[in-house]
Amino acid sequence: MIPDFDVAIVGAGPYGIGAGARLRELPGLDVRVFGEPMEFWNSHMPEGMLLRSPWDASHIGSSKKHTNHAYREACGQSIPLPIPVEQFVDYGQWLQRQAIPDIDTRRVARVDKGAKGFALTLNDGARCTSRRVVIAAGIGPFARRLPQFEGVPPEFVSHASDQRNVHRFAGKRVVVVGAGQSALEGAALIHEAGADVEVIVRAPQVHWLGLKDKIHTVKPIAKLLYSPYDVGPAGVSRIVAVPNMVKYFPRATQNWFRKRALRSAGSRWLKPRFTNIPITTNTSIESAKLRGGKLHLRLNDGSSREVDHVYQGTGYRVDVSQYSFLPPELLKNVMQVNGFPRVSGGFESSVPGLHFLGAPSAWDFGPLMFFVCGTDFAASSLARHISPELRSRAAA
Repeated sequence: MIPDFDVAIVGAGPYGIGAGARLRELPGLDVRVFGEPMEFWNSHMPEGMLLRSPWDASHIGSSKKHTNHAYREACGQSIPLPIPVEQFVDYGQWLQRQAIPDIDTRRVARVDKGAKGFALTLNDGARCTSRRVVIAAGIGPFARRLPQFEGVPPEFVSHASDQRNVHRFAGKRVVVVGAGQSALEGAALIHEAGADVEVIVRAPQVHWLGLKDKIHTVKPIAKLLYSPYDVGPAGVSRIVAVPNMVKYFPRATQNWFRKRALRSAGSRWLKPRFTNIPITTNTSIESAKLRGGKLHLRLNDGSSREVDHVYQGTGYRVDVSQYSFLPPELLKNVMQVNGFPRVSGGFESSVPGLHFLGAPSAWDFGPLMFFVCGTDFAASSLARHISPELRSRAAA
């Protein structure tokens, strides 16, 4: 069997586009990227959202031709900061048009391991083969949903990744659950759309990012304590910015790095938007029942709420078994820990030729892989891993 492609990339978000653009620079490599460009960001992020990541941490991939600086020059306009999600989507789609103009917008419905590579079944029933498969399918399937709302119709409960239109909540009473950026920004956007909003948080307080902003005014100290990616607190930021270094720390330390870098917090620029949004701390929802067209919530402090909707800003939990296109017979050969696939150099899993990029690779390469800024390292590492194979093929 001669495979149709050398590399098939499943997913066309920042990691898929970044990897595809970088691999397309390798001569003689036949690469195909599958998926709708920036679909998750375009269709599942709330309208009006602003990126938490700073400008220098929002590049996709590793080519100097495709940085957001190049995009800004190409579009000929200034880009506001923080970056609006619509602008980031446009940047990703611009990069795709420049580097991968022949992207295949069909979805991959199934990936099977064959004797000499992989067989891919597409959503229209077509089939193709590839020597390698790179999974860059994002975090959408990993949305963490609270069990208290199991069975509640979607018109009464949703996850932050479920809808783009926040204006549908106008005039409604909405409870937002969570203390991270997605919950807090979602609460602000829903409130500004005309809803009566309350935020419910398990923790004793909401953590607002602010210390690093003050430190950044003293540039020599800021450079010492924080990487340009700005992921994680002082000191930790420098370590997690080098994914190849993270794996040499003891497992417990690596887990601490991830917890510190991903802890629930809101950007300082959000806080002024909370003047009229109540935040109830040290509280969680114990049960939810529908009565009379309203959702009745019972809280652990004995109080209750009657609301029109619950918006879960409860984050994501990596579990690659949630990728519907990976069948059980393939997954059973993928070595995993807590839902994360173990990956080595080039992000290759225990199944030869099967690679995982983005959040699923964070067990081995650290929390940078949860952020757009990790696309640079991922794309470059993947290209370095595949290059020797191309050289040996040329020599043969």
